Amino acid sequence: MPARLDAIDWAILRELQADGNITNVELARRVGLSAPPCLRRVRALEEAGIIRGYRALLDPKALGYEVVCFAMVQLAAQGQADLAAFAAQMRGWPLVRECWTLSGETDFLLKCVAPNLAAFQQMVGYLTGLPNVRSVRTALAIDQIKDDPIAPLGEA
Repeated sequence: MPARLDAIDWAILRELQADGNITNVELARRVGLSAPPCLRRVRALEEAGIIRGYRALLDPKALGYEVVCFAMVQLAAQGQADLAAFAAQMRGWPLVRECWTLSGETDFLLKCVAPNLAAFQQMVGYLTGLPNVRSVRTALAIDQIKDDPIAPLGEA
């Protein structure tokens, strides 16, 4: 069941999702509150797990990661232990930036970055050589068309 939020909570979430670096004073001004109650609401949203954290959005190319790719991985066996073992390997691999389990033929979808094509090829070789991996299909990203935050917040 979705959390019970009022219009001010939704406004706070919209503002923070657009700019997580906004000051509490500016946030309060934008949502029509004074700073102390605004901060209490933000803390309550954090404690409820609705706000999971804050992070800076970095440009991977500016940091030397020229290649973004997606890998669709199918395992030979999909038991809980098999899925957990693969997931643990992906959590520990820095080039994997997102890892999703999927239903259907593909078991995992990975969003990866690499500094160049040689590193990308090495990454694919590593993936295909992992125990229990049946197949790996990859696609190089050409251009990012949209990068919105994960929750549409009433914009549908």
